[in-house]
Amino acid sequence: MIERAYRLGLFTLLQASIVVGIALMPIALALSRLGITLPINRAIELLDEAHEDAKDAY
Repeated sequence: MIERAYRLGLFTLLQASIVVGIALMPIALALSRLGITLPINRAIELLDEAHEDAKDAY
């Protein structure tokens, strides 16, 4: 039961980070013109890896 809740929590965080990334796209594009990047890609990749690991482990 705890494993399922853990996987669901990771999946929810992954989906939320994707939504935040999409919402921040206009800001990210404006900042990239100034040479500043947002680390949302890294957050999504880390959450995706954690979700895949949890899915494979149980």
